[in-house]
Formats: sequence, structure tokens, C-alpha cells
Amino acid sequence: MDNSSRTVVVTGFGPFGEHSINASWVAVQELKKLGLGNDILHVCEVPVEYQTVQSLIPSLWKKYHPQLVVHVGVSAMATTVTLEKSGRNHGYKGLDNSSFCPDSQCCVVGGPDCIDSVIDMESVCKRVAATGLGVAVSVSKDAGRYLCDFTYYTSLYLSRGRSAFIHVPPIGNPYSGEVLGRALQAIVQEMLDLLDQAEGKIHCQHVHKVTH
Repeated sequence: MDNSSRTVVVTGFGPFGEHSINASWVAVQELKKLGLGNDILHVCEVPVEYQTVQSLIPSLWKKYHPQLVVHVGVSAMATTVTLEKSGRNHGYKGLDNSSFCPDSQCCVVGGPDCIDSVIDMESVCKRVAATGLGVAVSVSKDAGRYLCDFTYYTSLYLSRGRSAFIHVPPIGNPYSGEVLGRALQAIVQEMLDLLDQAEGKIHCQHVHKVTH
């Protein structure tokens, strides 16, 4: 396997509604302190605004050319760290921090209804559980049709699926920011390993076809 550094961008959201301190950004800042070993980590706080997301997410891909972008958001209903499998294009009716909502109520006009991540979230979930981290991890198919889902779909569309989204519970319900940061570190590392394995298989298949 190639031991060169991989570049990863991880985003969290700023305050909104009752979340005056957004657990997602707290967790991402804790991840930044921990780092990703030899891999290069960039973090970014994303305002809870549709129009900002539409300009910011493309700029992150263009600036860093990352192997993977992982978006983190908070869910008041979550009691586990939740891996989202897919992003949805339509159904955005909730107003953002600027009291704005897209007239089209969608992310990308003419885009597919749903885009799945290329990462097998069930495998990530099992792998993290096997590490004995002590944090409950689950998988979801519905990221909620608000800025989390909107950001995820936008990123999946730009990256042809090389994105991930993780929902975390509010701080202290039940995990501290430090614990969430460690969970993010373990999850992102497993995602990178899975991407490496998938690309290794594709490369092997390509070589096989070329030489035989």
C-alpha cells in the first residue's frame, strides 16, 4: 500500500437554533487536536446557510484536492454517532440562519434524487465497533433534509461519492467532545482504509485487463 500522506477535509457546523454551541464543530476541533497520523487534515466550520454551502463546499474541493471530505453535523435526536449512507436532492423547506430557503427546494437542479457515498458505511460501523472504542455507532439512510443533508448531497455530487457524513449527538448526551473527537478519528481512518482497498482492487483489475 502507498504510504504517502492522504489529504482529508473535515467540516463541522456553526451555531443554529437551540444549538448555541454546535457539537459537530466541537467534535471536529477535538479531532484536529488528535490529528490523523501521517495524513493531512484540514478542518472548516460551515455556517448554517444554504447559499454559503453552495459556494464553500466546491471551494474546499478545489483548494485541497482531498482524497476524502467528511462532513459532521449535530442531531438532537441522535444517541449514537451516526454514519449517513446517502444525500437527497429534494425536499428542503426549512429556513436557514439567514431565514433563506432555496426556491427550488433542492440542492442541484436536474441532479439525481439520491446519491450514495462510495464508502460502505456498514463496514465502517463494524470496523469501529471492533476497535472497542466504547462509542455506539450506527448507520442511517436519511440525513434529515436540512443543512446537513443539503451539504452532504452537494459534496457527493461534486466528488462522485467520495464524501461522508457523520451525525453526532449533542455534547454530554451521552458523549463528551473529547470522546466524539476520538470517535471521528477512528471512523475517518477506517473510511480512508476502505477507500485505499477499493482503489487497490480497481488498480489490480485494470492491470489484469491490460496485461492479459
